[in-house]
Amino acid sequence: MLIFSPLVIYPYLYKSQSHSTKFRLWLCLLFSAAIGFTMSIPVSFNGLVYDFRSIPLLVGSLYGGIYVAMFLYAALIVVRFFLGGPHYFIYIISFLPTILFVAILLRKYRDLNLAQKILAAVLGCIAIKLVTFLIYFSCLNNLELFATNLFATLKTYILQSIVIAVYIYLIEFLQTYIHMQEEAIQGEKIKIVSEMAASVAHEIRNPLTAVRGFIQLMAIPHLDQTKIQFYQQISLEELDRAQLIISDYLAIAKPEPEKDELINLKDEVQYVSQVLLTIANYHDVKMEVSLPDEQICIQGDRNKLRQSLINLGKNAIEAMPKNGGVLEIILTEQANKRIITMRDNGIGMTKEQISRLGTPYFSTKQKGTGLGTMVSFSLIRAMKGKIHITSEKGKGTEFEISFPAVRGDCYDSDVRNTTKSLL
Repeated sequence: MLIFSPLVIYPYLYKSQSHSTKFRLWLCLLFSAAIGFTMSIPVSFNGLVYDFRSIPLLVGSLYGGIYVAMFLYAALIVVRFFLGGPHYFIYIISFLPTILFVAILLRKYRDLNLAQKILAAVLGCIAIKLVTFLIYFSCLNNLELFATNLFATLKTYILQSIVIAVYIYLIEFLQTYIHMQEEAIQGEKIKIVSEMAASVAHEIRNPLTAVRGFIQLMAIPHLDQTKIQFYQQISLEELDRAQLIISDYLAIAKPEPEKDELINLKDEVQYVSQVLLTIANYHDVKMEVSLPDEQICIQGDRNKLRQSLINLGKNAIEAMPKNGGVLEIILTEQANKRIITMRDNGIGMTKEQISRLGTPYFSTKQKGTGLGTMVSFSLIRAMKGKIHITSEKGKGTEFEISFPAVRGDCYDSDVRNTTKSLL
Protein backbone atom coordinates (compact mmCIF):
# COMPACT_ATOMS: atom_id res chain seq x y z
CA MET A 1 0.00 0.00 0.00
CA LEU A 2 2.83 2.39 0.88
CA ILE A 3 4.69 1.62 -2.34
CA PHE A 4 1.59 2.23 -4.46
CA SER A 5 0.69 5.50 -2.68
CA PRO A 6 2.10 7.78 -5.45
CA LEU A 7 -0.44 6.30 -7.88
CA VAL A 8 -3.24 8.09 -6.03
CA ILE A 9 -2.40 11.50 -7.50
CA TYR A 10 -0.24 10.40 -10.44
CA PRO A 11 -3.08 10.92 -13.00
CA TYR A 12 -3.40 14.55 -11.91
CA LEU A 13 0.35 15.06 -12.15
CA TYR A 14 0.58 13.42 -15.56
CA LYS A 15 -1.75 16.01 -17.05
CA SER A 16 0.69 18.74 -15.96
CA GLN A 17 3.67 17.18 -17.74
CA SER A 18 4.02 20.29 -19.88
CA HIS A 19 5.38 22.00 -16.74
CA SER A 20 8.37 19.67 -16.53
CA THR A 21 9.94 21.23 -13.43
CA LYS A 22 6.73 21.02 -11.42
CA PHE A 23 6.05 17.47 -12.64
CA ARG A 24 9.55 16.26 -11.69
CA LEU A 25 9.42 18.00 -8.32
CA TRP A 26 6.20 16.23 -7.40
CA LEU A 27 7.61 12.88 -8.54
CA CYS A 28 10.66 13.48 -6.35
CA LEU A 29 8.51 14.21 -3.31
CA LEU A 30 6.06 11.35 -3.83
CA PHE A 31 8.57 8.62 -4.55
CA SER A 32 10.94 9.87 -1.85
CA ALA A 33 8.12 9.51 0.63
CA ALA A 34 7.41 5.99 -0.67
CA ILE A 35 11.11 5.10 -0.29
CA GLY A 36 11.09 6.41 3.27
CA PHE A 37 7.95 4.42 4.11
CA THR A 38 9.32 1.14 2.79
CA MET A 39 12.71 1.54 4.49
CA SER A 40 10.99 2.33 7.80
CA ILE A 41 9.16 -1.02 7.81
CA PRO A 42 11.71 -3.69 6.78
CA VAL A 43 11.51 -7.46 7.21
CA SER A 44 14.39 -9.52 8.67
CA PHE A 45 15.28 -13.06 7.49
CA ASN A 46 18.14 -14.89 9.20
CA GLY A 47 20.19 -11.77 9.82
CA LEU A 48 19.40 -10.06 6.50
CA VAL A 49 17.09 -7.04 6.19
CA TYR A 50 14.79 -6.86 3.17
CA ASP A 51 12.53 -4.10 1.93
CA PHE A 52 11.18 -2.92 -1.44
CA ARG A 53 13.02 0.39 -1.61
CA SER A 54 14.24 -0.42 -5.10
CA ILE A 55 10.66 -0.42 -6.48
CA PRO A 56 9.76 3.27 -5.90
CA LEU A 57 13.38 4.15 -6.65
CA LEU A 58 13.31 2.52 -10.08
CA VAL A 59 9.72 3.44 -11.00
CA GLY A 60 10.21 7.10 -10.08
CA SER A 61 13.45 7.19 -12.05
CA LEU A 62 11.98 5.55 -15.17
CA TYR A 63 9.01 7.95 -15.35
CA GLY A 64 10.78 11.06 -14.07
CA GLY A 65 14.10 10.99 -15.86
CA ILE A 66 17.73 11.17 -14.82
CA TYR A 67 17.29 14.23 -12.57
CA VAL A 68 14.53 12.54 -10.61
CA ALA A 69 16.69 9.41 -10.40
CA MET A 70 19.59 11.38 -8.93
CA PHE A 71 17.27 13.02 -6.39
CA LEU A 72 15.77 9.66 -5.35
CA TYR A 73 19.21 8.12 -4.95
CA ALA A 74 20.20 11.04 -2.72
CA ALA A 75 16.95 10.76 -0.77
CA LEU A 76 17.53 7.03 -0.20
CA ILE A 77 21.04 7.68 1.13
CA VAL A 78 19.72 10.40 3.47
CA VAL A 79 16.94 8.14 4.77
CA ARG A 80 19.47 5.35 5.31
CA PHE A 81 21.60 7.75 7.34
CA PHE A 82 18.75 8.81 9.64
CA LEU A 83 17.47 5.28 10.10
CA GLY A 84 20.94 4.18 11.08
CA GLY A 85 22.53 0.83 10.44
CA PRO A 86 26.01 -0.68 10.26
CA HIS A 87 28.57 0.02 7.55
CA TYR A 88 26.87 3.15 6.18
CA PHE A 89 29.70 4.15 3.84
CA ILE A 90 30.12 0.59 2.57
CA TYR A 91 26.41 0.59 1.70
CA ILE A 92 26.82 3.83 -0.25
CA ILE A 93 29.77 2.38 -2.19
CA SER A 94 27.72 -0.75 -2.91
CA PHE A 95 24.57 1.10 -3.88
CA LEU A 96 25.73 4.01 -6.05
CA PRO A 97 27.01 1.90 -9.01
CA THR A 98 23.44 0.71 -9.63
CA ILE A 99 22.60 4.13 -11.04
CA LEU A 100 24.30 2.90 -14.22
CA PHE A 101 21.50 0.36 -14.70
CA VAL A 102 18.93 3.14 -14.38
CA ALA A 103 20.80 5.34 -16.87
CA ILE A 104 20.94 2.46 -19.39
CA LEU A 105 17.23 1.71 -18.99
CA LEU A 106 16.26 5.38 -19.39
CA ARG A 107 17.86 5.57 -22.84
CA LYS A 108 15.34 3.21 -24.46
CA TYR A 109 12.58 2.71 -21.89
CA ARG A 110 10.04 5.08 -23.49
CA ASP A 111 10.29 3.27 -26.85
CA LEU A 112 9.42 -0.16 -25.40
CA ASN A 113 5.98 -1.72 -25.46
CA LEU A 114 4.11 -2.67 -22.28
CA ALA A 115 5.50 -6.21 -21.96
CA GLN A 116 9.04 -5.01 -22.62
CA LYS A 117 8.68 -2.22 -20.05
CA ILE A 118 7.49 -4.68 -17.41
CA LEU A 119 10.35 -7.07 -18.18
CA ALA A 120 12.91 -4.25 -18.16
CA ALA A 121 11.62 -2.94 -14.81
CA VAL A 122 11.69 -6.42 -13.25
CA LEU A 123 15.24 -7.09 -14.45
CA GLY A 124 16.39 -3.62 -13.41
CA CYS A 125 14.92 -4.02 -9.94
CA ILE A 126 16.58 -7.42 -9.49
CA ALA A 127 19.89 -6.03 -10.77
CA ILE A 128 19.83 -3.11 -8.30
CA LYS A 129 19.23 -5.40 -5.33
CA LEU A 130 21.61 -8.15 -6.49
CA VAL A 131 24.53 -5.84 -7.29
CA THR A 132 24.11 -3.95 -4.03
CA PHE A 133 24.12 -7.18 -1.99
CA LEU A 134 27.10 -8.68 -3.82
CA ILE A 135 29.30 -5.58 -3.48
CA TYR A 136 28.18 -5.02 0.11
CA PHE A 137 28.97 -8.54 1.31
CA SER A 138 32.17 -8.67 -0.75
CA CYS A 139 33.43 -5.57 1.03
CA LEU A 140 32.59 -7.26 4.34
CA ASN A 141 34.16 -10.54 3.21
CA ASN A 142 30.92 -12.26 4.15
CA LEU A 143 29.46 -13.72 0.95
CA GLU A 144 28.60 -16.89 2.88
CA LEU A 145 25.77 -15.05 4.67
CA PHE A 146 24.29 -14.08 1.30
CA ALA A 147 24.64 -17.65 -0.02
CA THR A 148 23.09 -19.30 3.03
CA ASN A 149 19.99 -17.07 2.72
CA LEU A 150 19.66 -17.67 -1.00
CA PHE A 151 16.17 -19.22 -0.78
CA ALA A 152 14.79 -16.35 1.32
CA THR A 153 16.40 -13.85 -1.05
CA LEU A 154 14.88 -15.63 -4.05
CA LYS A 155 11.40 -15.38 -2.51
CA THR A 156 11.80 -11.64 -1.99
CA TYR A 157 12.95 -11.25 -5.61
CA ILE A 158 9.89 -13.08 -6.90
CA LEU A 159 7.51 -11.01 -4.77
CA GLN A 160 9.37 -7.84 -5.72
CA SER A 161 9.06 -8.73 -9.41
CA ILE A 162 5.30 -9.24 -9.09
CA VAL A 163 4.84 -5.90 -7.30
CA ILE A 164 6.84 -3.85 -9.78
CA ALA A 165 5.17 -5.59 -12.73
CA VAL A 166 1.75 -4.61 -11.36
CA TYR A 167 3.08 -1.10 -10.68
CA ILE A 168 4.28 -0.60 -14.25
CA TYR A 169 1.06 -2.03 -15.66
CA LEU A 170 -1.08 0.37 -13.61
CA ILE A 171 0.98 3.41 -14.59
CA GLU A 172 0.83 2.49 -18.29
CA PHE A 173 -2.91 1.84 -18.00
CA LEU A 174 -3.44 5.27 -16.42
CA GLN A 175 -1.38 6.96 -19.12
CA THR A 176 -3.28 5.17 -21.89
CA TYR A 177 -6.61 6.13 -20.30
CA ILE A 178 -5.54 9.78 -19.99
CA HIS A 179 -4.41 9.81 -23.66
CA MET A 180 -7.74 8.36 -24.78
CA GLN A 181 -9.61 10.92 -22.70
CA GLU A 182 -7.61 13.80 -24.18
CA GLU A 183 -8.12 12.49 -27.72
CA ALA A 184 -11.86 12.20 -27.12
CA ILE A 185 -12.01 15.78 -25.84
CA GLN A 186 -9.93 17.02 -28.77
CA GLY A 187 -12.14 15.12 -31.22
CA GLU A 188 -15.23 16.65 -29.65
CA LYS A 189 -13.73 20.13 -30.00
CA ILE A 190 -12.94 19.54 -33.67
CA LYS A 191 -16.46 18.25 -34.22
CA ILE A 192 -17.96 21.34 -32.60
CA VAL A 193 -15.76 23.66 -34.67
CA SER A 194 -16.69 21.88 -37.90
CA GLU A 195 -20.39 21.99 -37.03
CA MET A 196 -20.14 25.66 -36.15
CA ALA A 197 -18.41 26.40 -39.45
CA ALA A 198 -21.05 24.49 -41.39
CA SER A 199 -23.83 26.23 -39.48
CA VAL A 200 -22.34 29.69 -40.08
CA ALA A 201 -22.01 28.98 -43.78
CA HIS A 202 -25.57 27.65 -43.99
CA GLU A 203 -27.21 30.42 -41.96
CA ILE A 204 -25.44 33.29 -43.69
CA ARG A 205 -25.83 31.79 -47.17
CA ASN A 206 -29.63 31.99 -46.92
CA PRO A 207 -29.96 35.78 -46.47
CA LEU A 208 -27.10 36.45 -48.90
CA THR A 209 -28.80 34.32 -51.55
CA ALA A 210 -32.00 36.31 -51.06
CA VAL A 211 -30.12 39.61 -51.33
CA ARG A 212 -28.39 38.44 -54.49
CA GLY A 213 -31.73 37.46 -56.04
CA PHE A 214 -33.42 40.78 -55.25
CA ILE A 215 -30.43 42.76 -56.55
CA GLN A 216 -30.74 40.86 -59.81
CA LEU A 217 -34.48 41.64 -59.93
CA MET A 218 -33.79 45.34 -59.41
CA ALA A 219 -31.62 45.26 -62.55
CA ILE A 220 -34.69 44.54 -64.72
CA PRO A 221 -35.29 47.50 -67.10
CA HIS A 222 -38.33 49.76 -66.52
CA LEU A 223 -39.10 48.14 -63.15
CA ASP A 224 -41.81 49.82 -61.13
CA GLN A 225 -40.44 52.08 -58.38
CA THR A 226 -42.71 50.48 -55.78
CA LYS A 227 -41.22 47.06 -56.48
CA ILE A 228 -37.70 48.47 -56.31
CA GLN A 229 -38.41 49.89 -52.86
CA PHE A 230 -39.97 46.59 -51.82
CA TYR A 231 -36.92 44.64 -53.02
CA GLN A 232 -34.60 47.08 -51.26
CA GLN A 233 -36.52 46.70 -48.01
CA ILE A 234 -36.34 42.89 -48.14
CA SER A 235 -32.63 43.01 -49.02
CA LEU A 236 -31.89 45.26 -46.06
CA GLU A 237 -33.92 43.02 -43.75
CA GLU A 238 -31.99 39.97 -44.94
CA LEU A 239 -28.67 41.75 -44.39
CA ASP A 240 -29.82 42.70 -40.89
CA ARG A 241 -30.65 39.05 -40.27
CA ALA A 242 -27.18 38.01 -41.42
CA GLN A 243 -25.67 40.60 -39.07
CA LEU A 244 -27.81 39.27 -36.22
CA ILE A 245 -26.61 35.72 -36.88
CA ILE A 246 -22.98 36.88 -36.81
CA SER A 247 -23.61 38.79 -33.57
CA ASP A 248 -25.06 35.64 -32.00
CA TYR A 249 -21.99 33.63 -32.94
CA LEU A 250 -19.70 36.32 -31.54
CA ALA A 251 -21.71 36.34 -28.32
CA ILE A 252 -21.18 32.57 -28.05
CA ALA A 253 -17.44 33.07 -28.41
CA LYS A 254 -17.39 35.77 -25.71
CA PRO A 255 -20.39 35.50 -23.38
CA GLU A 256 -18.78 37.35 -20.47
CA PRO A 257 -20.54 40.53 -19.34
CA GLU A 258 -18.81 43.62 -20.69
CA LYS A 259 -19.31 45.52 -17.42
CA ASP A 260 -20.20 44.71 -13.83
CA GLU A 261 -22.80 46.96 -12.25
CA LEU A 262 -25.60 46.94 -9.71
CA ILE A 263 -28.86 46.02 -11.47
CA ASN A 264 -32.31 46.75 -10.09
CA LEU A 265 -34.20 43.61 -11.13
CA LYS A 266 -37.59 45.19 -10.52
CA ASP A 267 -36.87 47.96 -13.04
CA GLU A 268 -35.37 45.52 -15.53
CA VAL A 269 -38.34 43.14 -15.41
CA GLN A 270 -40.67 46.10 -15.97
CA TYR A 271 -38.58 47.21 -18.96
CA VAL A 272 -38.47 43.72 -20.46
CA SER A 273 -42.22 43.24 -19.98
CA GLN A 274 -42.89 46.51 -21.88
CA VAL A 275 -40.70 45.34 -24.76
CA LEU A 276 -42.39 41.95 -24.84
CA LEU A 277 -45.87 43.47 -24.64
CA THR A 278 -45.71 44.59 -28.27
CA ILE A 279 -44.72 41.09 -29.41
CA ALA A 280 -47.38 39.56 -27.16
CA ASN A 281 -50.13 41.77 -28.60
CA TYR A 282 -49.11 40.79 -32.13
CA HIS A 283 -49.45 37.09 -31.21
CA ASP A 284 -52.65 37.65 -29.21
CA VAL A 285 -50.90 36.64 -25.99
CA LYS A 286 -51.81 38.07 -22.58
CA MET A 287 -49.04 39.06 -20.17
CA GLU A 288 -49.19 38.92 -16.37
CA VAL A 289 -46.33 40.50 -14.42
CA SER A 290 -45.91 40.08 -10.66
CA LEU A 291 -43.36 42.27 -8.86
CA PRO A 292 -42.55 42.69 -5.16
CA ASP A 293 -42.94 46.02 -3.38
CA GLU A 294 -39.28 46.28 -2.33
CA GLN A 295 -36.31 46.80 -4.62
CA ILE A 296 -34.30 43.69 -5.61
CA CYS A 297 -30.78 43.99 -6.97
CA ILE A 298 -28.09 41.76 -8.43
CA GLN A 299 -24.62 42.30 -9.88
CA GLY A 300 -24.07 41.96 -13.63
CA ASP A 301 -24.41 43.55 -17.06
CA ARG A 302 -27.76 45.30 -17.59
CA ASN A 303 -27.75 45.08 -21.41
CA LYS A 304 -26.82 41.41 -21.44
CA LEU A 305 -29.55 40.66 -18.90
CA ARG A 306 -32.13 42.44 -21.04
CA GLN A 307 -30.96 40.60 -24.14
CA SER A 308 -31.31 37.24 -22.39
CA LEU A 309 -34.73 37.87 -20.84
CA ILE A 310 -36.21 39.37 -24.03
CA ASN A 311 -34.97 36.41 -26.06
CA LEU A 312 -36.42 33.85 -23.62
CA GLY A 313 -39.69 35.79 -23.36
CA LYS A 314 -39.96 36.05 -27.16
CA ASN A 315 -39.46 32.29 -27.47
CA ALA A 316 -42.18 31.70 -24.86
CA ILE A 317 -44.62 33.95 -26.74
CA GLU A 318 -43.92 32.22 -30.06
CA ALA A 319 -44.53 28.85 -28.39
CA MET A 320 -48.13 29.82 -27.53
CA PRO A 321 -51.09 28.36 -29.41
CA LYS A 322 -52.49 30.38 -32.33
CA ASN A 323 -55.63 31.37 -30.42
CA GLY A 324 -53.56 33.11 -27.74
CA GLY A 325 -52.13 32.25 -24.36
CA VAL A 326 -50.73 33.69 -21.14
CA LEU A 327 -47.13 34.58 -20.32
CA GLU A 328 -46.40 35.08 -16.62
CA ILE A 329 -43.28 36.88 -15.40
CA ILE A 330 -42.75 36.70 -11.63
CA LEU A 331 -39.96 38.28 -9.61
CA THR A 332 -39.30 36.89 -6.13
CA GLU A 333 -36.47 36.82 -3.62
CA GLN A 334 -35.16 34.31 -1.12
CA ALA A 335 -32.51 34.51 1.56
CA ASN A 336 -29.53 34.07 -0.75
CA LYS A 337 -30.90 34.37 -4.30
CA ARG A 338 -33.16 36.40 -6.57
CA ILE A 339 -35.51 34.51 -8.89
CA ILE A 340 -37.17 35.48 -12.18
CA THR A 341 -39.83 32.99 -13.29
CA MET A 342 -41.20 32.92 -16.85
CA ARG A 343 -44.19 30.62 -17.29
CA ASP A 344 -46.22 30.00 -20.45
CA ASN A 345 -49.01 27.65 -21.48
CA GLY A 346 -47.56 26.89 -24.88
CA ILE A 347 -46.68 23.67 -26.67
CA GLY A 348 -44.27 22.49 -23.97
CA MET A 349 -41.26 20.24 -24.38
CA THR A 350 -40.28 16.66 -23.73
CA LYS A 351 -37.45 15.70 -21.35
CA GLU A 352 -35.18 15.06 -24.32
CA GLN A 353 -35.90 18.51 -25.75
CA ILE A 354 -35.22 20.13 -22.38
CA SER A 355 -31.85 18.36 -22.13
CA ARG A 356 -30.87 19.65 -25.59
CA LEU A 357 -32.16 23.19 -25.05
CA GLY A 358 -29.34 25.71 -25.11
CA THR A 359 -27.11 23.60 -27.34
CA PRO A 360 -26.09 24.73 -30.85
CA TYR A 361 -28.39 23.97 -33.78
CA PHE A 362 -31.30 22.82 -31.62
CA SER A 363 -34.55 24.76 -31.70
CA THR A 364 -38.23 23.89 -31.28
CA LYS A 365 -39.06 26.48 -33.96
CA GLN A 366 -39.02 25.53 -37.63
CA LYS A 367 -36.79 28.43 -38.68
CA GLY A 368 -34.78 28.63 -35.47
CA THR A 369 -31.05 28.01 -35.17
CA GLY A 370 -30.94 27.59 -31.38
CA LEU A 371 -28.22 30.24 -31.17
CA GLY A 372 -30.40 32.83 -29.42
CA THR A 373 -31.24 30.46 -26.57
CA MET A 374 -27.65 29.29 -26.33
CA VAL A 375 -26.41 32.89 -26.09
CA SER A 376 -29.04 33.70 -23.44
CA PHE A 377 -28.04 30.71 -21.34
CA SER A 378 -24.33 31.62 -21.68
CA LEU A 379 -24.91 35.23 -20.63
CA ILE A 380 -27.00 34.23 -17.61
CA ARG A 381 -24.38 31.72 -16.45
CA ALA A 382 -21.63 34.33 -16.99
CA MET A 383 -23.46 36.49 -14.44
CA LYS A 384 -23.37 33.54 -12.00
CA GLY A 385 -27.03 32.78 -12.70
CA LYS A 386 -28.65 29.35 -12.80
CA ILE A 387 -31.47 28.14 -15.03
CA HIS A 388 -33.98 25.47 -14.09
CA ILE A 389 -36.51 24.33 -16.70
CA THR A 390 -39.70 22.37 -16.12
CA SER A 391 -42.06 21.56 -18.97
CA GLU A 392 -44.81 19.22 -20.00
CA LYS A 393 -45.78 18.52 -23.56
CA GLY A 394 -48.97 20.36 -24.47
CA LYS A 395 -49.24 22.21 -21.14
CA GLY A 396 -46.44 24.74 -21.15
CA THR A 397 -42.93 25.53 -19.90
CA GLU A 398 -41.47 27.30 -16.88
CA PHE A 399 -38.05 28.93 -16.76
CA GLU A 400 -36.70 29.66 -13.28
CA ILE A 401 -33.69 31.98 -13.48
CA SER A 402 -31.90 32.58 -10.18
CA PHE A 403 -29.05 34.98 -9.38
CA PRO A 404 -26.98 35.23 -6.18
CA ALA A 405 -28.10 37.96 -3.78
CA VAL A 406 -26.10 41.15 -3.38
CA ARG A 407 -24.90 41.95 0.11
CA GLY A 408 -25.96 45.21 1.69
CA ASP A 409 -28.86 47.56 0.95
CA CYS A 410 -30.25 47.76 -2.55
CA TYR A 411 -30.95 51.32 -3.55
CA ASP A 412 -31.09 53.17 -6.82
CA SER A 413 -28.54 51.58 -9.14
CA ASP A 414 -27.74 54.86 -10.91
CA VAL A 415 -26.68 56.41 -7.59
CA ARG A 416 -24.54 53.33 -6.76
CA ASN A 417 -22.86 53.31 -10.19
CA THR A 418 -22.23 57.08 -10.08
CA THR A 419 -20.62 56.77 -6.65
CA LYS A 420 -18.48 53.86 -7.83
CA SER A 421 -17.26 55.77 -10.91
CA LEU A 422 -16.40 58.84 -8.80
CA LEU A 423 -14.39 56.68 -6.42
